[in-house]
Amino acid sequence: MDSALAMRSLKPALGLVMTCGLLCVMLSAMSALSTRSGVRANRSSAADITADPRVRQALAKLAGDAPSVTEEQIRITEIPAPTFRESLRGMHLAKLLSDAGLKVHTDQAGNVIGERVGSAKGEFVLITAHLDTVFPVGTDVRVRREGSKLWAPGISDNGAGLATLPAIGRIMRDTKLETRSSILFVADVGEEGEGNLRGIRKLVENYRKQLRYVIALDGASIDYVTTAALASRRVEITVTGPGGHSWSDFGVPNPIDALVRGIALFLKTPAPDSPRTTFNIGSIEGGTSVNSIPAKATIKVDLRSEAEPEILKLETALRRAIQSGVEEEMQAGHEHGMGGGVGLSIDTKVLGVRPGGELAENSPLLAAVQKADDYLGNRARIERSSTDANIPLSLGIPSIALGAGGSSGRAHSLQEWYDPTGREIGMQRVLLTLLQVAGLNPPTD
Repeated sequence: MDSALAMRSLKPALGLVMTCGLLCVMLSAMSALSTRSGVRANRSSAADITADPRVRQALAKLAGDAPSVTEEQIRITEIPAPTFRESLRGMHLAKLLSDAGLKVHTDQAGNVIGERVGSAKGEFVLITAHLDTVFPVGTDVRVRREGSKLWAPGISDNGAGLATLPAIGRIMRDTKLETRSSILFVADVGEEGEGNLRGIRKLVENYRKQLRYVIALDGASIDYVTTAALASRRVEITVTGPGGHSWSDFGVPNPIDALVRGIALFLKTPAPDSPRTTFNIGSIEGGTSVNSIPAKATIKVDLRSEAEPEILKLETALRRAIQSGVEEEMQAGHEHGMGGGVGLSIDTKVLGVRPGGELAENSPLLAAVQKADDYLGNRARIERSSTDANIPLSLGIPSIALGAGGSSGRAHSLQEWYDPTGREIGMQRVLLTLLQVAGLNPPTD
């Protein structure tokens, strides 16, 4: 067959191929457009969630209920809840969550869990607020009022978050807001200090495969959203020695003196500004009387950084500094003629480790908060902090921490205060975020 005949024979086939190819391309483009339109539609429906009259009713009820939520916050705050001793406050929250129509139980760690069942099986959104405070047993937690402000240890951290938790559940029940994902309303234990996030650790352990999102309510402020977990490490160092009488045994190595020498050295350790890194010697204990050389002294140190390798550097510097302090104190004892087997020993214990992690910038959870802020006219910055969100973020579970509304100051001090003015914006923000990520179902009637 010559080339001209071959080309004439191939033309119908080529035309069919070209027609098919063009059709396939068009169908592919239409499919992609349809998919993108679907994504936009989904996003639009999330952004327009307030078109649902039930949602508008819920937002209005939250604003109207704000004073009663504040009164409940006072009652919660006045129930002492030091870390590891949260049970009394937990019992109170269990009743509040039950009264909000939730199925309530307490897990092995002491977390109080109220479940609101969704239409999809095995799919959970967790909203949690920590029960514990940093204040020891015996702290006066009675709330006093001065103008619009409420003053008491723990009134904001985390009275504000705990009072909001059952309020959201109650409003959802009253306005018949049903969701695709089941929602776990949790008052969790062990968020502060040496609690080492034990409550959220247990929750993630129990629900990890089913958890879609985690929202932690912590404090009051609505001008931020915590999307990055600040890593930290808490270390306890104990120095022990023979002890003795302040007069007759003068020169015997003193554990307090050794720690003081070591601390003075450690305080010279540079902490970088970038990545931001900090340390705090938060507790010093030791001795039994002013005229006794102590047999034991202990310090507790908090180490934090935006980059976890910096924490390990700080811990190494701390251990070396204390070792040098002990050696200096031992040398001083030898110079006073107190050698001969009299010595000091060091014991180091890690009290807790909080891992780091970050929420993806394109996460639907972050988008949900931003849409809630847009609707409410709220402006918020993205922030890094140490919260219950640390654990799920470190495991790749999309998580944030939000303030529950109002304003506050002097957290973790006896002069802590809270002002409920505008708290309804915080509660509305939480509800709108929760409904978007849990998936609001249409009304059934």
